Amino acid sequence: MAPEEARARHAELVRTIEHHAHRYYVLDSPEIEDSEYDALFRDLANLEELHPELQTPDSPTQRVGAAPVEAFAKAPHRTPMLSLANAFGVEEVEEFVRRVERAVGAVDAYVCELKIDGLAVSLSYKDGQLLRGATRGNGLEGEDVTAQLRTVRTIPTRLLAGVGGVPAEIEVRGEVFLPKGAFARLNEDLDERGKPRYANPRNAAAGSVRQLDPRITARRGLRAFMYAIDPPGEAGTQAGVLDALDRLGLPTNPHRRVVSNVEGIAGYVEEWRDRRHDLDYDTDGVVIKVAPLALQEELGAVARSPRWAIAYKFPPEEVETVVLDIIVSVGRTGAATPVAVLEPALVAGTTVRRATLHNEDEVARKDIRIGDTVLLHKAGDVIPEVERPLLEKRPEGAAPWRMPDRCPSCDTELVREEGEVVRRCVNPLCPAQRRERLRHFASRASLNIEGLGEAIIDQLVDGGHVADAADIFRLDKATLLTLDGFADKSADNLLRAIDERRHVSLGRLINALGIRHVGEHTAFTLAAHFGTLDALTAAGEEELLAVEGVGPVVARSVAGWFASEPGRELLRRLAEVGVEAEQTEASTGPWTGQTWVLTGGLDGLTRPEAEARIRALGGTPGSSVSRKTHAVVAGAAPGSKLEKAQRLGVRVLDEAQFLAELEAAGG
Repeated sequence: MAPEEARARHAELVRTIEHHAHRYYVLDSPEIEDSEYDALFRDLANLEELHPELQTPDSPTQRVGAAPVEAFAKAPHRTPMLSLANAFGVEEVEEFVRRVERAVGAVDAYVCELKIDGLAVSLSYKDGQLLRGATRGNGLEGEDVTAQLRTVRTIPTRLLAGVGGVPAEIEVRGEVFLPKGAFARLNEDLDERGKPRYANPRNAAAGSVRQLDPRITARRGLRAFMYAIDPPGEAGTQAGVLDALDRLGLPTNPHRRVVSNVEGIAGYVEEWRDRRHDLDYDTDGVVIKVAPLALQEELGAVARSPRWAIAYKFPPEEVETVVLDIIVSVGRTGAATPVAVLEPALVAGTTVRRATLHNEDEVARKDIRIGDTVLLHKAGDVIPEVERPLLEKRPEGAAPWRMPDRCPSCDTELVREEGEVVRRCVNPLCPAQRRERLRHFASRASLNIEGLGEAIIDQLVDGGHVADAADIFRLDKATLLTLDGFADKSADNLLRAIDERRHVSLGRLINALGIRHVGEHTAFTLAAHFGTLDALTAAGEEELLAVEGVGPVVARSVAGWFASEPGRELLRRLAEVGVEAEQTEASTGPWTGQTWVLTGGLDGLTRPEAEARIRALGGTPGSSVSRKTHAVVAGAAPGSKLEKAQRLGVRVLDEAQFLAELEAAGG
């Protein structure tokens, strides 16, 4: 392709991709299938690879993030980014309206908008191109986070064309936020890597934007809503500003309302007091603005706040409760986690009695003590979290909490390995670990023994009836009838369910063994590679490293488990009671030879269910992306796998397309 043709084709592809990206990410109304969009994206990536001079910073291919920067430069704002005064009751909103109308006379319209709990940013556009993005900072200047904000999918790098009345140079303001699902997945990932978790979605959004490496920002799944333009062009009201933002292709929150009086404001506030919990992002209040821009200008500002707007803050979704005790819970891998035992408290609709304190460093950082009155909330409206102690209510003599040196279950020394934030009990015979291992062994993702729940396992362990997984298969009716809640029929049903699980797939059995660093996906990957339990047992670290997706840590853990005496003894005892792993043979089907990689969260399927369906069609669920990958399924808040797939030109599907292909293939 000649340079002129390449340049024309590049411009056409960029325009087309940006149009469809806007339809998908901002309007939630796609016009083409994802496969068509992916084909356009691959064409653009290939063209830029052949002609690197065509690639610009605002190219759609650069959404994955550029190289890290050493530090953030200062970015002055066109006009100061002011903070809003707060109102904590309808009476204060009424007083705000009275002040406004004393100053400028009757006001016939106010605009109510949800107050998004995120990070305030400004975006500068020149001739429709994103020039710079900045944080609020001190209001006069912020941090230049242009590279980071370019990775936010809902922020256009090029405004929609054909919009009249907008100056060539504008600065728009808004809020960058992290959806609740992305927040939960981010903290799960941090937990797995032994890193400190974020306290709430707002902190997570701010931390994500301030990553020096924009590629990390790109993986977080940030979104944005805009609410202001400077200068506003032909817009005469705040509602007109929001409409203009929509026409420019900038994301705005759809839940806004024009009202004429205090009663209308109160109605909007009351509607969203509870309804906000149905949203997939955090909102901590309502912003009320005088609608006419001319009146806004006349009212002006005082100190650092405008006189024409106020933020009504919802009552905090946090309650006071008392820490009755701090206990240590030991998991199946020996991880010792401090847990706060609380006076029961109703938070966001559910009663909370316990809350994890994560690790000893977190307890020390927050200085939480037994007897403290604490503020309890739900991080992202999901996870019970102790926010902080109320020091003014601390009882006299309350001592700082210290992590015990020994396991509360078996009295073995707790060991904190270098680089980890958790202590572990290293005794494989620890009763607490035994209990958790048995729960894991019987769980749905492992042997899936129907009817063998946590309460029954607790009774069996406490009564001395089971010590390891093999003992489950030695249970008899007489033993079960001694337990609470069992009669003839329920005992027969459980024994039948146990007997049916003597023959299971190799992947399920590997997962059930509870080997550290081996989850369900890795278990099935190992099963597919080695085929038999004997082959896996005999494998050394080098053979394990040859398995796609298995790194040094996993290889060392797997090899060590099968070489250990406790591991070999458990396998021997399972064999004695007739537990056998079915040999894994290469499955055949319409997806035979295809590797499918999942990234991000799916709404209609759990990750295990999706992988099981892939296997049923002969496909292989992959853990990493390569040029040989058949397809990547990108759910909500996808990670770095999506970035790599786009870079390599691998086909990317969303959840709807994936489900459609499953159905078409008979899965």
